[in-house]
Amino acid sequence: MGKLQDKVAIVTGAGMGIGRGIAGALAREGAKVLVAEIDEQAGAETVAWLRDTWGVDAAFQPVDVTDKQQVQAMVAAAVERFGRLDILVNNAWRGSGFARLETLSDERLRGAFDMAVMAAFWAMQAALPEFRKVGGGRIINLCSLNGVNAHLYTADYNAAKEALRTLTRSAAREWAAEQVCCNVICPGAVSEAYRKFAAANPDNATAIAATNPMGRVGDPLDDIGPVAAFLASDDARYLTGNTLYVDGGAHINGVAWAPQLKD
Repeated sequence: MGKLQDKVAIVTGAGMGIGRGIAGALAREGAKVLVAEIDEQAGAETVAWLRDTWGVDAAFQPVDVTDKQQVQAMVAAAVERFGRLDILVNNAWRGSGFARLETLSDERLRGAFDMAVMAAFWAMQAALPEFRKVGGGRIINLCSLNGVNAHLYTADYNAAKEALRTLTRSAAREWAAEQVCCNVICPGAVSEAYRKFAAANPDNATAIAATNPMGRVGDPLDDIGPVAAFLASDDARYLTGNTLYVDGGAHINGVAWAPQLKD
C-alpha cells in the first residue's frame, strides 16, 4: 500500500505540466484523484493516464477556477464521487505572457489575483468542512521563485503568487489546531508555461538550465510530484506554514531570468 492509500485529492490544473505530474505522484502512492481542469481533452487524458498507469480511481471535473461557484462545485463533486476529501492542491494557472510593470492593465493584474489567490481561497474555504469530517487535511499551494525573487516582466504573476504564499501561511496558523497542514511548493520544472518561455527565449532557457546547481530543469512527475506526495502524507503531519523550493537549488543564488521584450 502507498502512503496515500484510500486518500482523496483534488488537483487543479491537472491536465498538463506540474499539475499532471503531481496528480501522477499522488496516484502512485494510492490516492484517488479528482482532475480539475478547464481543458476537457487534457483533463480526460490525465484521468486515463492515472487509471491505466496506477490503477487508481480518478475522475475529471471541468472547472474555471476564477469562477467561485465552479470551484465550490469542484469540491462538492470530489466528495460526492469519492465520499471524502483529504488533499487539496491549488496549481491551476493560465499565463498571460510578459509585460513591463508600467504597461500592466488593471484587468491583467486583477486577473492574476483571481487565478492565483481567489481561486485557492475559495477552494480552501470549501475544503475545510470536509477536512473537519475526517480529522484533518492537507493543502498544497503552488507558488513561484518568480515572485520570491521578483523576476523581470511578470509582476502580475509575481505579486499574485506571493499573495498566495501569505494566504497559505495564514491558513496554516489558523487551521493548525484542526490538523490541517498548509504548505507551499515553489517548483522549477518543465511545465507548459516553461516550454512557452523556452520557445520564445531559447538562449535564456539554456542559461537557466546551465546555472541551475543540478544542471537541469526538473521533471513534474519525478522531481516535483514526490515532494507533493510527501506533504500530502502522514509523514508531513507536523509540517505546516512552510515554503519548499523544489528547484534543484536554483533559489540559493538565483537564476539567469532575463526574457527579451521589444521596446
